[in-house]
Amino acid sequence: MKRFRSNISVNIISGIVAVFIIVICLVGYVGYHSFTKVLSEQYSDTAYRTAATAAALVNGSRLDDYLADGGTTDEYKRTWERMNELCNLQNSTFIYVICPEDNYSHIRFVFNTVNKNSGFAPYEIGLVKDTTNDEYKEIYRQIYEEGIEKATVVRDTGFIETGSHITELIPVKDGEKVTGILCVQRQMEALDSARGKYLLDIIFVLIGPILIVIVLYGIYLYRRLIKPVKIITKEAERFAHENSAPPKTLSSQIDHKDEIGVLARSIDSMTMETLKYIEHLTEATAAREKISTQLEVATAIQQTSLPQSFPAFPDRDEFNIYASMTPALEVGGDFYNFFLVDDDHLAMVIADVSDKGIGAALFMMVSNILIENRTVMGGKPSDILAFVNDKLCSHNELSMFVTVWLGIMEISTGEIIAANAGHEYPIIKTSDGKFEVYKDDPHCPMLGVIKGIRPKDYTIKLDEGGALYVYTDGVAEAEDIDHNQFGVQRTIDALNTDKEADATTLVNNVKAAINSFVKDAPQFDDTTMLCIKRTKKLQSKK
Repeated sequence: MKRFRSNISVNIISGIVAVFIIVICLVGYVGYHSFTKVLSEQYSDTAYRTAATAAALVNGSRLDDYLADGGTTDEYKRTWERMNELCNLQNSTFIYVICPEDNYSHIRFVFNTVNKNSGFAPYEIGLVKDTTNDEYKEIYRQIYEEGIEKATVVRDTGFIETGSHITELIPVKDGEKVTGILCVQRQMEALDSARGKYLLDIIFVLIGPILIVIVLYGIYLYRRLIKPVKIITKEAERFAHENSAPPKTLSSQIDHKDEIGVLARSIDSMTMETLKYIEHLTEATAAREKISTQLEVATAIQQTSLPQSFPAFPDRDEFNIYASMTPALEVGGDFYNFFLVDDDHLAMVIADVSDKGIGAALFMMVSNILIENRTVMGGKPSDILAFVNDKLCSHNELSMFVTVWLGIMEISTGEIIAANAGHEYPIIKTSDGKFEVYKDDPHCPMLGVIKGIRPKDYTIKLDEGGALYVYTDGVAEAEDIDHNQFGVQRTIDALNTDKEADATTLVNNVKAAINSFVKDAPQFDDTTMLCIKRTKKLQSKK
């Protein structure tokens, strides 16, 4: 049933039938009411002429006398006979004369004649009845007080004791004085019968041509619209399942010059373009899958190039260290590193390469290898960074650069010698137990830009319980959905929430604060952090 309702042929034919049914109803409605109006006017006119003739038979000055002697005079009888003859001759139902009383609330019958075929009995002279309704009461008043010469009442709805009818009312006068009202009533049975017959005639006259039009138009629509649409639909379903060229083009099957023909040719063109697109998409997908595989490999290589195992030095109880890197893309440009130079010296590195992606990751790995290899050879951080800078400048056709903070801690004393090449200021836990930015940090330009630069060394001392936190700019510049930045102060606040925590907890507290701040906002930069905490009382330096 659902498939039947969704069939375009059925829908179109149903629409046509519905339109014609509406047309028939409108024609019937208009014709019915026009016919009713004409017949009602004819009925009314006939009743009025009958009323005028009957009124001429009545002596208006004698109505009170007729009522007084009970209609026994020869004059009254002659008048009643003539009125009765007129009633039957004109096929009227009633002809009667009344005198309203009690402010038109009651009527008293003077004459009352009834058609012999009506089945009704006449009222006796002098009979008093209630006025039928307010409409009659108002008409009586207008005849007596306003002098109207004619009134018509049509009663064809609701319960009517004498059936549907039309009544014409005219005044009965004594000179200019109204002494009574003469009424002629005609039943509407003939009118109802004529209206019904007229309506049926309209339906039967229209239904034949309409059926012929529906059949012919249905054939035309099938050939010009429905059949081509079915061909197009069948081809669309085939293409959706097979994604292949059609055995026959739509334009070869539908040669119309109208919109259907244009649609067929357009679909042929779209099919060919879609097939080309699918071919190109397949090639592009394969290329993207290859790139994705390469990115996965690059990510794995980058991750394995950084220390990932924690605790990093489980056999050393003088300190604990923890680091984290979250790239904005599959591979990032940030990196951290830490390693033992010898048994009493720990090197710590955090850096940020310009740009993102594979190029930055390669530059990062080269920089990391250069820094680590040069550090294990010995020397101060300034010597190491100067060496790395010259090497990067010698082979940097892409003009990339890297900001680096490098610190070497003497484990036995907690003394850190550090150098900063354009990187963020470190944050340290001060003697009063709070984390603060350490700004006695002389900066030099980032590495890879100017050959021959030499950073300056400076010293930081970590006492027992002291801590050092370094990070890349992706931490402070993390943004929420409204582009507000996380900032350095929020970083310090996160560290101070649990000042006595170990390095792992301190880093994780900052990460949690960043996540709570940015919420669903996208990450635009790598976020990298490294933290070291002294856990054992310092030894005297020998």
